[in-house]
Amino acid sequence: MAQKGVQLDRETFSCSICLDLLKDPVSTPCGHNYCMNCIKSHWDGEDCKYIYSCPQCRKTFTLRPVLLKNTMLAVLVEELKKTGLQAAPADHCYAGAEDVACDVCTGRKLKAHKSCLQCLASFCEKHLQLHYESAPYKKHKLVEPSKKLQENVCSRHDEVMKMFCRTDQQLICYLCSVDEHKGHDTVSAAAERTERQKKLDGSRQNIQQRIQDREKDVMLLQQQAEAINVSADKAVEDNEKIFTELIRLLEKRSSDVKQQVRSQQKSEVSRVKELQEELEQEITELKRKDAELKKLSHTEDHNQFLHNYPSLPPLSQSTSSIHIHPLSCFEDVTKAASKVRDKLHDVLREKWTNVSLTVEDSLPQPEPKTRADFLKYSCEITLDPNTAHTHLLLSEGNRKATVMRQTQSYSSHPDRFTGWYQVLSRESLTGRCYWEVERRREVNVAVAYKNISRWSTNTVSEVSLYRP
Repeated sequence: MAQKGVQLDRETFSCSICLDLLKDPVSTPCGHNYCMNCIKSHWDGEDCKYIYSCPQCRKTFTLRPVLLKNTMLAVLVEELKKTGLQAAPADHCYAGAEDVACDVCTGRKLKAHKSCLQCLASFCEKHLQLHYESAPYKKHKLVEPSKKLQENVCSRHDEVMKMFCRTDQQLICYLCSVDEHKGHDTVSAAAERTERQKKLDGSRQNIQQRIQDREKDVMLLQQQAEAINVSADKAVEDNEKIFTELIRLLEKRSSDVKQQVRSQQKSEVSRVKELQEELEQEITELKRKDAELKKLSHTEDHNQFLHNYPSLPPLSQSTSSIHIHPLSCFEDVTKAASKVRDKLHDVLREKWTNVSLTVEDSLPQPEPKTRADFLKYSCEITLDPNTAHTHLLLSEGNRKATVMRQTQSYSSHPDRFTGWYQVLSRESLTGRCYWEVERRREVNVAVAYKNISRWSTNTVSEVSLYRP
């Protein structure tokens, strides 16, 4: 059959139940053909067990029909398989709810391969062959499958809209151009498409150029991020080394002090024990002599007493000098170490601000615009009582300054202001700093150096925050 060029529709030899080529084809009394297993399963699953129907024509049978194998159809299907007619298309070839279906297919429709703007219809690959083989249809405009073909039809004249009205900016048909759009600036849809295509291409070029520019920017940012990571890793590694060295130095100093204390302890304890032994020996000797003297004092014979008295050795003077140190003899070491600790703590507290701000300022930061942005740089400010003018009363933890008529009893200090009513902050400011001041009357707040004049009346402000 294939040699004779006979074209057969595979749907003709397909089971309408499984949509595949017939397997063991059987015929119903109404003349329709099914796979034997398919029709049996269909009838086994029907709700009513006393009425059986044909899935295609819906003809009913009160008795379940006896199925006979259609031998000729079975042979024909086998021959067709040999000539290349394979099974029905897979499910993904059939049109779903979101797909454009072929307008020619009957029954279960296949997906459309193309849509024709002249025919205003969509066709699967098989039904599209006419547009490829017939000369009149070859001139039709084929596009990707579309569900919006009816949008190309004029709702008023039921004609394909092939013109564009630039006056009203809408597609129109030819009858519209000589009717309600008469006298308007009209062109063919193709001409308007060409014009807008140029603008579209220009827009795409601009977009593509911006994409290239942004891609370069992204690459630069990636390089910057890599550089930041490398620099940060090196800074962390270097700082770990620095602080490790500092910790080792502190541990070394602690060990040295400990060793010195233990050495001094051993030496002093040894000296004390030697003195103790000498004193104990002296006590033993004195007890022995005391016993001899006691014995002599109890002698009843006066001659014997006088005879033995000169033989007693004179009592020698004690050569041991005892110096008793206070029990807290090593307290001075603890005090000295405490002073070092406090000084180191002060240095770290003052200099740590510089280190922290250096980290923040190592990379460019966006300019703050909102209060929330400024609060990122907020710092707690306390006032230094050693700089406060004697008519300023500091309170609330040295965070509030009040002008007083009576002189305050501050101790004399070289940093105290003697001119205007001024006071410096205790904290030094470096880099970006933000603070807020609550005032009840007029007050000036400014940044000043620590060495600002303490006596001149041309000072900067009444409350100053000093910069190191």
